[in-house]
Amino acid sequence: MSTAVHADDQAVLAALASVNDPEIKRPITELGMVESVKVDAGVAYVRILLTVAGCPLKDTLRTDITAAAITVDGVTSVEIDFGVMSPDQRQDLQKRLRGNAAAEPVIPFAQPGSRTRVYAVASGKGGVGKSSVTVNLAAALAARGLSVGVVDADIYGHSVPRMLGVEGRPTQVEDMIMPPQAHGVKVISIGMFTSGNAAVVWRGPMLHRALQQFLADVYWGDLDVLLLDLPPGTGDIAISLAQLLPTAEILVVTTPQAAAAEVAERAGAISMQTHQRLVGVIENMSWLELPDGTRMEVFGAGGGQTVADSLTRLTGASVPLLGQIPLDTGVREAGDNGTPAVLATPGSPAGTALNAIADRLALRRESLVGKPLGLSPAKR
Repeated sequence: MSTAVHADDQAVLAALASVNDPEIKRPITELGMVESVKVDAGVAYVRILLTVAGCPLKDTLRTDITAAAITVDGVTSVEIDFGVMSPDQRQDLQKRLRGNAAAEPVIPFAQPGSRTRVYAVASGKGGVGKSSVTVNLAAALAARGLSVGVVDADIYGHSVPRMLGVEGRPTQVEDMIMPPQAHGVKVISIGMFTSGNAAVVWRGPMLHRALQQFLADVYWGDLDVLLLDLPPGTGDIAISLAQLLPTAEILVVTTPQAAAAEVAERAGAISMQTHQRLVGVIENMSWLELPDGTRMEVFGAGGGQTVADSLTRLTGASVPLLGQIPLDTGVREAGDNGTPAVLATPGSPAGTALNAIADRLALRRESLVGKPLGLSPAKR
């Protein structure tokens, strides 16, 4: 094939600059995926290099490339030939994305210049709906135009992929992992690397390494918000999180039940040892709205406010009750179907409460702790 570039070839190449890779969300021309373009008798012949041979989104790329190329004057049809990047080309892509392929992967959210708000969603005990809260907040924040990622850090009890409707597996480019997406949310979970519904039986060091890889080896891009769905309690993952992401802020989820509230206080109190900020408390399963309009407080009342007040006294800083989410079978059904309730039934009582909490998190002012301000002392 001739290396000469004709005017029509250049026009098609320019049009392809509008096509983003579905996983990386950057132009395919910028990523070195367009190997060649040639227009002959109205047919645009395009050679595309995929990062891996079994790219799950090849059909999406085919559709987007065809739609872009056909807009060029004189192009009547598009023929696309897919190839695969060589190891050297994948390393070059990794360098483009990370800036330095030889550098040891670092956790971008732990760097002083990071502008990503990191929320660790914690609970004292299981069964309080922590994962449901996480995925709904993620989907709600993404619907507000924010770039959002979720780390399913509940290694033993991972459930986030199902609740967000993520079925694909991550794509690997050298030692870099591209996270699948659903509803505008990037997701990574140990469940994407296990066979079927296999149990994960790991000790502390392996849990730490898994969390480290999720944060450093995954290409997240420029996130506005990262949520981590933590396992219940104050064990290995909570300790690892404090070491890997000391600036992460904690959201505590509880139910109104007194027993659950007591345990939730312990989950929040770990911030005293890790020196992390408590953003607030979310009370889930607060009441059940009956057909006649009355409320049945299935798990009692006041647990969320009790936890918020207790943590405020303990830390000496305001820890607000961010919201109360009523019991709603729609939340369970939406999670089982892979479409969070904030998207499936945004006007329901639970959807409304979750969206209100997301609004508070989206509008919260960014902390300046640890951020370079770019100031210099005035000269006299």
